[in-house]
Amino acid sequence: MYSPHTPFSECYFVGIGGVSMSALALFLHEHGLKVRGCDQHESTFTEKVRAAGIPVRIGEEEITEGAVVYTGAADPETHPQLLSAKRAGKTLLSRAELLGLVADGFPHVLSVAGCHGKTTCTSMLAHIFREGGRGFTCHIGGEDLDLGNYACEGEDYFITEACEFRRSFLHLTSETGIVLNTDLDHTDCYPSRASVLSAYAAFAARCRRAIVNEDDPLGRTLPHAASFGIHGGDYRAADLRGEGERYSFTVTEGGAPLVRIRLRVPGRVHVYNALAAFAAARLSGFSAEEIKRGVESFRGVKRRFERVGTVGGAPVVCDYAHHPREIAEAVRTAARLTEGRVLLVFQPHTYSRTRDLMEEFVEVLGRAEHLLLYRTFAAREKFDFAGSAAALTAALPQAEYVQSPEGLKRRLLREKPCGEDLILVLGAGDIYEIVKSILD
Repeated sequence: MYSPHTPFSECYFVGIGGVSMSALALFLHEHGLKVRGCDQHESTFTEKVRAAGIPVRIGEEEITEGAVVYTGAADPETHPQLLSAKRAGKTLLSRAELLGLVADGFPHVLSVAGCHGKTTCTSMLAHIFREGGRGFTCHIGGEDLDLGNYACEGEDYFITEACEFRRSFLHLTSETGIVLNTDLDHTDCYPSRASVLSAYAAFAARCRRAIVNEDDPLGRTLPHAASFGIHGGDYRAADLRGEGERYSFTVTEGGAPLVRIRLRVPGRVHVYNALAAFAAARLSGFSAEEIKRGVESFRGVKRRFERVGTVGGAPVVCDYAHHPREIAEAVRTAARLTEGRVLLVFQPHTYSRTRDLMEEFVEVLGRAEHLLLYRTFAAREKFDFAGSAAALTAALPQAEYVQSPEGLKRRLLREKPCGEDLILVLGAGDIYEIVKSILD
């Protein structure tokens, strides 16, 4: 029986409505701890934890619990509730620290790191474990269409995303750790590509066995790790074929063909996610057929190339892409879906990322013929014009800036979209809910 490795029996969550925070709150609640929390806004996640019997306050309130868990968006040096809790002598834990404590209580931990694809690969692993009948608990940084952001179907294995932001993944010690890819991102934390590679290498060193992408620069620096890839690796995708926007391939292990997999999710990038999940499951004792059933049962994740409705009769697809590399992949996939126009809507996420990767954003967005930019989602940051959507618009002659949901719908309808067109909405901020509010 799992026993949480926590030095407290009750705790308060500041930012309980976050996708990861709500999953951790549910986990502790289900394992006998007394949990409360607050958030700035109502959301599907605050509704979910409240429905489970966890009290949630919108806005601040007095914290009586001895331990406080806080979201990465809250700065303990400036946040009023956290400052008050610190003065009162309460134990303060970041979300990443709590995740590490939770993981330590499981006999087996599988963690998925990478700048792109963590949620999809983590979800694929959960489906493999479910199909294989293994007891597992999963902590997902998004909403799997079947499992949501959290599921507890046993306590032998803990499957979790391992986030690189502020080097959070260094709080995890894993039996198996996957590194899907590396990229310069979170430039408020990582000043250079070298600092990114160094952090991922440190994460891999904390895993009893690491699984790396042979086609990624990090994979070539860790020769003793297991590897996957399309062009190289222990686990490879042979006879790769595009079937519309979806792909099929034969998985080879050490050069020997095992099974053929047909993905249900669109995009070539998911071949890598599936190979990584395959490698981790194989090294955890699964048969090739069990893994195939699990991967092929995965239907997708919300906001990952998700069809949400129509505007003006044109289908709308939402994707979480907020990094230039992700945008390029989403646009490529969209182009395979339609013979009409791709009407691209993008919301930049954080001023620092947009400012520091401005050249890359301009290059990839400059290829779009029809482009609307929505106001930057600031997240934890203060306004910086150099990283704003307005500054990005000024660097893209074909782009138009919009700032309100009504303005966005008016501008889209002015294009006279039809059923042959595709409206592709990209971004990790509030653009998802905004677009859903203007659907036909």
